[in-house]
Amino acid sequence: MNYETGFGLLKGKKGIIFGALDERSIAWRVALACKREGAEFALSNAPVALRLGSLDALAEETGASVIPCDVSKEEDVEALMLKVKEELGSIDFILHAIGMSPNVRKSKPYEGLDYRLMQQTLDISAVSLHKVIRYADETGILNDGGSVVALSYIGAQRIFSKYSDMNDAKALLESVARNYGSRLGHRGIRVNTVSQAPTITSAGSGIKGFDGMYTFAEKMSPMGNPTADDCADYCVSLFSDLTRKVTMQNLYHDGGFVTNGISEELMQDLFDLFESKQKGE
Repeated sequence: MNYETGFGLLKGKKGIIFGALDERSIAWRVALACKREGAEFALSNAPVALRLGSLDALAEETGASVIPCDVSKEEDVEALMLKVKEELGSIDFILHAIGMSPNVRKSKPYEGLDYRLMQQTLDISAVSLHKVIRYADETGILNDGGSVVALSYIGAQRIFSKYSDMNDAKALLESVARNYGSRLGHRGIRVNTVSQAPTITSAGSGIKGFDGMYTFAEKMSPMGNPTADDCADYCVSLFSDLTRKVTMQNLYHDGGFVTNGISEELMQDLFDLFESKQKGE
């Protein structure tokens, strides 16, 4: 069996994938990877995102149903779980790839955040994970031995100024994952976050200064930035039975960025900049 046809890692497994928007989004690539590995799943995003994106094309390609869900509304999340239970029965994995900051979109500085909008950021980007796991548990849809993965970013640990209140949201997201991982571990259910490197997606590209963040990470990482497809394969491994004892972890998928002090390439760039300033160029 070769990579293109898959390894059957998710054969017989079912799940829900939140957050796919277009073919550049990580959730979209995760859906393709899960299909390749034999999984069945439902796709979900906010109603407004469904109007702006092209999720129907992904649904047709993967044989998945599309179920709208506004994760800011508890009743929507509960209704989605019941709908999935009706269509697929119980499930084995969930991908949470949901994040949005109105403050970032409006370019509001961190010192001048609109607190009403900040509440929306935290609710949509982090508290939504709590709602998703809670109602998956309460509706009895999540199988013992299941796996929940939420996409995070190193902004939860280190400050990236242009990321603004999303730094706070990712820190809360990771805390929710640890809390629920502790509470569901007795059932063999894993809850982890994947801290992905800056990735060229529609959502990422909408952040002011994203190009600088991407280039910096690319130069700092010994392996360079992983792609959305690389991240998708990593998520597949976390949904599979090969990682059944990995839980409550924030797993860095960033080509070594988090551990590397400084790279030779970046050192050379800084040296060249210093030299040019010395020469008055």
